[in-house]
Amino acid sequence: MDKLGAMAILLKVAEAGSLSAAARRLNMPLATVSRRVAELEAHLETRMLNRSSRHLSLTEAGRVYVDACKRILEQIDEVERAATGMHKDPKGRLTVTAPIVFGRVHMVPILAEFLSAYPDIDAKLLLADRLLDLLESDVDVALRIGELADSSLIATRVGSVRRVTCASPTYLEARGRPRKPEDLRDHSCVTFDNLASTKAWRFSSDAGEILVPIHSRLTVTTAEAAVAGAVVGLGLTRLLSYQIVEAKRAGTLELVLEDYELPAWPVNLVFAGQQPLPQKLRAFLDFAAPRIRERLNVETAAFRS
Repeated sequence: MDKLGAMAILLKVAEAGSLSAAARRLNMPLATVSRRVAELEAHLETRMLNRSSRHLSLTEAGRVYVDACKRILEQIDEVERAATGMHKDPKGRLTVTAPIVFGRVHMVPILAEFLSAYPDIDAKLLLADRLLDLLESDVDVALRIGELADSSLIATRVGSVRRVTCASPTYLEARGRPRKPEDLRDHSCVTFDNLASTKAWRFSSDAGEILVPIHSRLTVTTAEAAVAGAVVGLGLTRLLSYQIVEAKRAGTLELVLEDYELPAWPVNLVFAGQQPLPQKLRAFLDFAAPRIRERLNVETAAFRS
């Protein structure tokens, strides 16, 4: 059987959501599409699709197989394009993931420029403050902040971000400015639970890292909510520098305890090692990496001013 052809048909069925819609997109008879999928299932000895009169969906085995088919077909396309010398015309769908605020502040503008420069590439941006598995989420490249744990991924360093403590001018005027970490015992805090503990915060000192108990008046699940809570005077908050840069520029948040900051976290673009590297991914890395570096350098300069 034509395995690659069957893979392409199954992938189109999964994308279209039905056999009939896939047949229309492929300009093939519905009976042919149905037969090719059935032949593939028989060859694999497992069911790829859950079929009903109203609905069609992938089985668990089908989902895994379709994800693998997509990667295989994209790699074949890249090999053929490389063999024919088509190096300057990348195309296809690029999936990028980034933390929520970083994606809004930096990745969206960069992707807008990238898509303008590469009209044959479409993009999907997944914003989440949790780490997504690149393989399971079908992600081409991820923006990761912090030390990397997965050595199987290839990383391109694009900068660093500070771990900062800040509060609104009105809060600091009313409650006083903490001069040392131990002063936080007398303050209220807003905690972003994905970044910092709701019980105690770590700081750097001449004697090493110290752990200081805090009182979290408000715990939130997004960085933007932590910024909003701090801006209205609920308390001090601990965030990453890029998450508060807009509020700092506007004068609605001020940094405190800068001499006690923990070391900055690295920022990397990471992707799975594969050969050949898809042209769409190579194009994005070459385009995005210097622009992210420049933007983070501008932020660093803004924090010094």
